[in-house]
Amino acid sequence: MIKKNLLQSASDAQKPLGLAYLVGRLDHVLNKRLRDSLAPTGLTVTQYTALSVFRKLGSLSNAQLAERTMISPQSANEMVKAMEAKGWIERKPDPSHGRIIQISLTGEGQAILQECDAKVREVEQLMFPDLLDEERAQLHAQLRAAVRALSLEGI
Repeated sequence: MIKKNLLQSASDAQKPLGLAYLVGRLDHVLNKRLRDSLAPTGLTVTQYTALSVFRKLGSLSNAQLAERTMISPQSANEMVKAMEAKGWIERKPDPSHGRIIQISLTGEGQAILQECDAKVREVEQLMFPDLLDEERAQLHAQLRAAVRALSLEGI
């Protein structure tokens, strides 16, 4: 047992421990957990993100959606087509600009989003099982501040 612990300690000592590395690893494992959790609903992580953005911001153009979901405009367009076919979103011409199409959440989109919110909360609870509500709020604020600090203008 002691030999095993020493080998594990030596192995752990060789792993990168910087914050950037840990955030990257967290992103990787979190994305996998979310994919696995959302898969039974037929929703991808990017679609969940998009629907969440629509809920928060209302209607958006395809370009705005691409920016907010961190995917290319072409990928956003394909995602929009798939979500529209499932009835989760609807597209309407922008009343102030004829060439812009505004995309918004439908009732079906709201329903699938609520179902998925519970699944995402379960993953978050697994990730931070011992955080009190106040600590969770502090962590949320710190992560938002980190995103703001590293964001490039226009992203």
